[in-house]
Amino acid sequence: MIAKLRGIIDTIGEDYCVVDVNGVGYLVFASSKTLGRLSRGGTATLLTELVVREDSLTLFGFADAWEKEWFLTLTKVQGVGAKVCLSILSVLSPNQLAQAVSAQDKASFTRASGVGPKLAARIVTELKDKIVTIPMEATVKSDLTAAVEGEAATETEAYEDAMVEVQSAADDTKMEDAISALVNLGYQRIEAYRAVNLALKDNPEADVSALIKAALKEFATKEI
Repeated sequence: MIAKLRGIIDTIGEDYCVVDVNGVGYLVFASSKTLGRLSRGGTATLLTELVVREDSLTLFGFADAWEKEWFLTLTKVQGVGAKVCLSILSVLSPNQLAQAVSAQDKASFTRASGVGPKLAARIVTELKDKIVTIPMEATVKSDLTAAVEGEAATETEAYEDAMVEVQSAADDTKMEDAISALVNLGYQRIEAYRAVNLALKDNPEADVSALIKAALKEFATKEI
């Protein structure tokens, strides 16, 4: 099993790169987000996953442990192959994936090439109760840039800060009612989900009307 590669980026293609490790070139497929952080001739460390098939050995690379965990999680969903998974990871960051699944936002997944409405529905349904976190033992010091590590940590904190534990069916119902109201006002479901979660976390006893008002204040604060 090849778990990590450290070397010089020899080539960057549309969905792959070639990593030169002591004169040996490894062909590594990756999301556009990961590839966008690489530079030809630069040194980088990539976490990797070797996918073994009857007629092939394919290496996939990731900028951080959270992206790799989402790759492993998504490929367990029927109909989501490795290439489709990379397509999803190219349009949605790990933080956005977490929020999309939690909000049951099928539309976000259909932005990825190869993902239609039926597959998007299957993804959010099968992963509904799944929370993907960064495995601390798998975290490595990456040579991509210090900012890359900072982005991963920030996204993790932002997602965890937005999550609340739903105590009852009534909480779940008022959350969904508030989210639906915000969507009808023109906000994206993912954005509405995060804002309502923050509002409920600050005031667990709030009713639907109060949650909507608090969420709108959250949007207004971000727009300033």
